[in-house]
Amino acid sequence: MPTASGTGDESFAKSLFVGSPAEGLIFPYPEPTRAEVDEINGVLDGIRRFAPRNVDAARIDREENIPLEVLAAMRELGLFGLLVPKAHGGSGLGLTAYARVVQELAAHDGSLAMAVSAHQSLGLAALLYFGTEELKAKYLPRCARGESLAAFALVEVGAGSDAGSIQTRADRDGDSYVIDGEKIWVTNGGVADLFTVFARTSPAEDGAKPRLTAFVVERGAGVTSGPEEPTLGLRGASTTSLTLSSVRVPATQVLGDVGRGFKVAMEVLTSARLALASSCVGASKRLVRLAVERATERKTFGRTIAEFPLVKDKLATMSAEIFALESMTYLTTGLVDAGRTDFSVESAICKVFGSETLWRVANESAQIAGALGYTRRGPWERMIRDARAAMVFEGTNEILRCFIALSGMQGPGLTLSGSGLLEDVSKAMREPIKGFGLLSDLAFRKARSVLMRDRLTRVHPTLAREAAIVITYAQHLARSVDQALRRHGKNIAEMQYTQKRAADIAIDLYAISSCLARTTRAIEKRGEEGARREIDLLTVFARAAEKRLQENVVTFDDNDDELRKAVAHKACADGGYPLDIL
Repeated sequence: MPTASGTGDESFAKSLFVGSPAEGLIFPYPEPTRAEVDEINGVLDGIRRFAPRNVDAARIDREENIPLEVLAAMRELGLFGLLVPKAHGGSGLGLTAYARVVQELAAHDGSLAMAVSAHQSLGLAALLYFGTEELKAKYLPRCARGESLAAFALVEVGAGSDAGSIQTRADRDGDSYVIDGEKIWVTNGGVADLFTVFARTSPAEDGAKPRLTAFVVERGAGVTSGPEEPTLGLRGASTTSLTLSSVRVPATQVLGDVGRGFKVAMEVLTSARLALASSCVGASKRLVRLAVERATERKTFGRTIAEFPLVKDKLATMSAEIFALESMTYLTTGLVDAGRTDFSVESAICKVFGSETLWRVANESAQIAGALGYTRRGPWERMIRDARAAMVFEGTNEILRCFIALSGMQGPGLTLSGSGLLEDVSKAMREPIKGFGLLSDLAFRKARSVLMRDRLTRVHPTLAREAAIVITYAQHLARSVDQALRRHGKNIAEMQYTQKRAADIAIDLYAISSCLARTTRAIEKRGEEGARREIDLLTVFARAAEKRLQENVVTFDDNDDELRKAVAHKACADGGYPLDIL
């Protein structure tokens, strides 16, 4: 079971925050075994035979549902049981294999990928990670066959990123709980038969503050769905509200421990973000293929637009960013498959970078398509709408940047050598979304005392310049974070401009590091000329990232943060933009 917030493991992303990248965690770059590759290809071949002839993404978007015959074929292909262990009728795939399948689905249609990942990465994940053997035996076989679909019911009106504000209650009544409340934005909400529901429960101690508990709930227990939400994109995926009115659930349906539902939710979301990142890889690759097709057929001034430097620049930038996204996503899934338990920051980085890469790629691909990209005659208009969701799903990118920064400020277990943080401040930092906290003075001293690396020893010598970027800016990050913590003290939780800069530096450093590990492996296997494509893509990405890193480091001290806050405050007071030329 992945344990995304484990404290006894090491995290490469967190090591960046103390200026000493733990290269042993990412070298050699993970790759599936031959048997795993054959298994993955077997699933992909089935999708590739079926999807081109039978999946009409425009129809799915237009009719706002996935046709029954497509769902039946997906069941036949085993796509609803990819993560379910073989003992319970599933394929028992690892996270890398599963993510690669989600990537393939997203290349054909985002709604298909969403339906599959909402079922497994969200709806079934809590049952897979925290369910008893009895619950798994009861529900997993039929879910693996796709006879029952699953959904994840966490968010409420007024309780999005702030899960602590959930109002749905589960009151103990004998051997059961009675659940009352309403959930919103439930993907698969209109078609699922099984739900992971989060509700407030009172601990045994009288007067104790209610805490979240996770339950597995059957629709037949009294769960009702609201009407389908009319969404901007991903219209084939069912999205509804859920109403739970006096829904009685046996106490045996609790997932994990009573009162520990926040941990369950965070574990599930952390793993799910990697599937979301892989879907961004699939959609981005499709958009680049569309852009290349259009650029090589569209002519102006007597030649194809692919021959013009500004169009070439777009294709180069898109390709380099996809290479970085693909590298970091499958580095992270590889770490999880290898047994790493602390990957929450890496997962958040992949989700943020993946969703923003897809958004940029969708925009640039449509730009290359010209007027055709703005009409419904081509796929760009739909894919732009579909892409917009990823920046909001599974934690908004804004809250995840805060999470990345504040989690990274703990200092990784690798460099702290198990000494840990003081208990009086560590709780909030272990759960930054639930309660933002700060580092103790002891943690500051230990982080500063870490032996700084002056180079990455396992990177191929050809990549020395790009490797130097990682070392240089990891040390800049460590110093900047240390100074920010000293300057702001307890107020660091409110310093979101500072958090964003720290997070953006960590995102770029993790991206470059992932590319370095992957490209080093390629050079070692195929030689420099054989790995020329990887080397070139890494170089393009790293040079662009270096400019962003420089700006972020400088603006830790030289910025207009307070001015921007003041402008925003006035806009709110004015009710919008107040000026006019009249």
